[in-house]
Amino acid sequence: MKQILMIKKLSKQEARKLILHAQKVYPSKKSGIALNNTLASLEHLGYIQIDTISAVQRAHHHTLWNRNPHYENYHLDQLVANKQVFEYWSHAAAYLPIANYRYSLPRKYAYKNGNEKHWYSPDKKVIKYVFERITKEGPLMAKDFENTGKKIGDWKTKPTKQALEHLFMQGDLMISKRVNFHKVYDLTEKVLPKDLNVTQPTSEEYAKFLITAYLKANGIGQAAEMSYLLKNVKPLILIVLQQMLENNELLEVSVNNQKYFALPSALNLLNKSLQRSKLKILSPFDNLLIQRKRIKMLFDFDYLIECYVPVTKRKFGYFSLPILWDGRLVARMDCRTDRKQGLLHMHHLALEPWFKKTDAFATALCKELVPFLKFNGCDSLKIHKTTPVTYKLELSSTLAQKINLSQ
Repeated sequence: MKQILMIKKLSKQEARKLILHAQKVYPSKKSGIALNNTLASLEHLGYIQIDTISAVQRAHHHTLWNRNPHYENYHLDQLVANKQVFEYWSHAAAYLPIANYRYSLPRKYAYKNGNEKHWYSPDKKVIKYVFERITKEGPLMAKDFENTGKKIGDWKTKPTKQALEHLFMQGDLMISKRVNFHKVYDLTEKVLPKDLNVTQPTSEEYAKFLITAYLKANGIGQAAEMSYLLKNVKPLILIVLQQMLENNELLEVSVNNQKYFALPSALNLLNKSLQRSKLKILSPFDNLLIQRKRIKMLFDFDYLIECYVPVTKRKFGYFSLPILWDGRLVARMDCRTDRKQGLLHMHHLALEPWFKKTDAFATALCKELVPFLKFNGCDSLKIHKTTPVTYKLELSSTLAQKINLSQ
């Protein structure tokens, strides 16, 4: 007789609480070595997206700093050097735990076998030349190759750089380190730890890994979220989800009449109190936020990063940072650092239209801005604009008590 599986109903508030605990946005007090805590955060989340935008500290640093207050920017480089973390593709370029390396192989083999198309058309002659040079000479950067061909493609990159990316995506090369944020490529066998499991997972193992890793880091999830920007994976995930459900490895929950999956232990997170008074300034590429549709559904926060939007069409600013407080996403703050002057420009702080607790919010924001300024190498702040406009005076009055405000 087939088992009847009950669906647990969660309110949106309960779902948010579960998600925030799973994401570990509010880190517990950690003892021990800061570098180890950074690794633990990355291993729990499963990946950290790499970003080149430096309006404030880059996303990979910002996301980890929010989970580990003792995070230092050298940590990721050190973890790569220690062969505990590697660079590859998640839904985008990312740092990944080396323990999960074998689960990057399905994508690498798909590129190598031609089942997944690279964004550049392969030039086999140039690819062979680049690979042979690294084999003979050791680690090289793109700038170590002379540009003997015409730059092509949407990004106007030189053929040897495109060859490097081909070899990287199909697994023949890895990034051994970065120098001033430039990638250094080496042969994969020279970068990987000697005792690492490099066997290709079965399709079922791969799907189960994606499901479990997603739910561990995100609390609840749907098949489309677990297969986000992964080609030809969702049908398999749907099959394995059903198998895991029937084996009591998963449970179903309902939020606002939408069905989600969760690990059986996830509901225990609802018994933990949430640090609602703690405010968090988040990166646009924080793991919590990266799937915008999910955040709109569960947090009622309609977020678009506007750095890719024409200036005249921007509503909030070039690089607005979502602000989490009281278990909700209540505001966004467009910032840019002037590192030479040690000045953080708050170009636009916009409160959500429904938000009313402005006094308590100002106090919480002031408290978090103190370490945020330090993290960004700044010692003063300039407020340019707020929405509503009248909030600027109230906010300035509160912040001036603890922060050096520039006029």
